[in-house]
Amino acid sequence: MSRPGPKIPPLSVTDAQRAVLEGWVRRRSTAQSLAQRSRIVLECAGGHSIMEVSRRLGVTADMVRTWRRRFLERGLDGLADEPRPGVPRKITDADVERVIVKTLEEKPKNATHWSTRSMAAATGMSQSAISRIWRAFALAPHRSQTFKLSTDPLFIDKVRDVVGLYLDPPEKALVLCVDEKSQIQALDRSQPVLPMVPGVPERRSHDYVRAGTTTLFAALEVATGKVIGSLHRRHRAVEFKKFLTKLDKEVPADLEVHLILDNYVTHKTPVIKKWLLAHPRFHLHFTPTSSSWLNLVERWFAELTQKKLKRGVHRSVQALERDIRSWLADWNEHPRPFAWTKTADEILDKVAAYCRRISDSDH
Repeated sequence: MSRPGPKIPPLSVTDAQRAVLEGWVRRRSTAQSLAQRSRIVLECAGGHSIMEVSRRLGVTADMVRTWRRRFLERGLDGLADEPRPGVPRKITDADVERVIVKTLEEKPKNATHWSTRSMAAATGMSQSAISRIWRAFALAPHRSQTFKLSTDPLFIDKVRDVVGLYLDPPEKALVLCVDEKSQIQALDRSQPVLPMVPGVPERRSHDYVRAGTTTLFAALEVATGKVIGSLHRRHRAVEFKKFLTKLDKEVPADLEVHLILDNYVTHKTPVIKKWLLAHPRFHLHFTPTSSSWLNLVERWFAELTQKKLKRGVHRSVQALERDIRSWLADWNEHPRPFAWTKTADEILDKVAAYCRRISDSDH
């Protein structure tokens, strides 16, 4: 025959305590631990046994006993976490604020940016403390990024024009993204390249011998990803006119031609303007100044650079041009178009938000 356990004192809550407990349960900003303890007390106050409350809330019986006892002893204050043992905090809020203000508004005398060591010396705090504060507030003085905002007075109109061609191209027309990749260097390493072996990557000397340069004129078909290319040793209006003539021959005569290109001076010379007057099916659409990212052919140039030019070795310009023509032919066997996804409004909203952040930081 089992012996009865100790008698548990009843738990009751006043109307004021119930209102506070129910508020903690409902409020989204309440910590989950405090909300759970409030549910335990409310269930116990409803006359349920410890085991019943444990089953209803999915917690252990010991947890129910603990917070029931704490509430009986200290009321609502008993539901808060007790101070944890350990060394008292040495860095005050004022110390943290001083480090943040100094990081954002000052520079060291002998450097362009703070390091954890220099900030620790300037504030009298430890290097690890500076590191923890910077991590907590996402400060990284050693990092910097570059940016360039277009000052083109027709920026909005040009963005809408170019993006409109990407997302809603005209019928019976071909949209081509045109640009020049100039000064492509034929580089030969000063020593032979050592091939990759298991556990060791490919190795090449840091210095090189330059054999000359060439320029690639390219026109990317937005719809298909096919590229029309032409190589020239110089980069002038004369070469650009030759490239336009090549486009005129390769594009079917019954199609209008819309060219997206940048504001380089060779695109606007009298020679080019005269040629365009004689070929009225060609229509030029200029990207805003300092906004080459709007031209999809730049993405194709990145593919060429990464997959062919960056690690290529060429002893002559002729060898370089052969490799480029070969890579271009391989690309056109299985062309892959680049999908433009951002609308003009999304782009302009993002630029406006960035400008607001810069303006707010200046003030």
